[in-house]
Amino acid sequence: MIYIGNHVSISKGYLSMGKTEERLGGNTFAFFTRNPRGGRSSEADPEDIAALRDFLSAHSFGRLVAHAPYTMNLCSAKEDIREYSENIFREDLQKMELLPGQFFNFHPGSHLKQGYERAADEIADVLNRTISADQTTTVLLETMAGKGTEVGRSFEELKGILDRTERKEKIGVCFDTCHVWDAGYDIVNDLDGVLRHFDEVIGLDRLFAVHLNDSKNECGSHKDRHEKIGLGKIGEEALMRVVNHPLLQNRPFILETPNDDEGYRKEIALVKQTNQEA
Repeated sequence: MIYIGNHVSISKGYLSMGKTEERLGGNTFAFFTRNPRGGRSSEADPEDIAALRDFLSAHSFGRLVAHAPYTMNLCSAKEDIREYSENIFREDLQKMELLPGQFFNFHPGSHLKQGYERAADEIADVLNRTISADQTTTVLLETMAGKGTEVGRSFEELKGILDRTERKEKIGVCFDTCHVWDAGYDIVNDLDGVLRHFDEVIGLDRLFAVHLNDSKNECGSHKDRHEKIGLGKIGEEALMRVVNHPLLQNRPFILETPNDDEGYRKEIALVKQTNQEA
């Protein structure tokens, strides 16, 4: 069974997100824990969250992939930004426990000329201070395209952070197809090789979710510009091989393509049909 969905807005509440995704044909989805550009987080309504939990169970949804705001940078060169980012991380991770058993994905950040080693230390320090043994949420580090001083441009960089963490059973990776392609991993011509390398470096048992995106850029461009499925440099055929790869089954696939609802409905139908035919 394929779990496929897209980013949906939390502006109308939690239950509304589930109903929206069902109308689009999906059975998982992603949402930002607060405005993606930062700001204060709105208060969560326990009744609304409980209603979503019942809805997800009744409609056989897979695990959800919440996303931290883009402005969060746990390894910023500025102490005040690091403190602000850690507060966001802690608040949103606590809020995720109202919706038990889901994923909380975040971009590792940009080291801004501090260097990778210091950045990895700072990111891991926050994870070690905030992740608890009894939480049900699994935190995911996202694979990144490597623009500027982004951390996470290689599997080895993510492994360096994971190795520094104490509660490894609570942490994994979200594999973004656009990002890994832009980072230089050729998932078009050597998907098996890329997944084998991921397994050797990190372990496929730590790969918990996939962001399914085409890319406007050539492999290794380090630019991070998403495209609709089939309209980019990765292409529909290669992305459907990702969807159907036996080593990637039973994980949530999240579309982050530049689409409206009708576009997402078509892409979700394409993924489901291709998976059924495989």
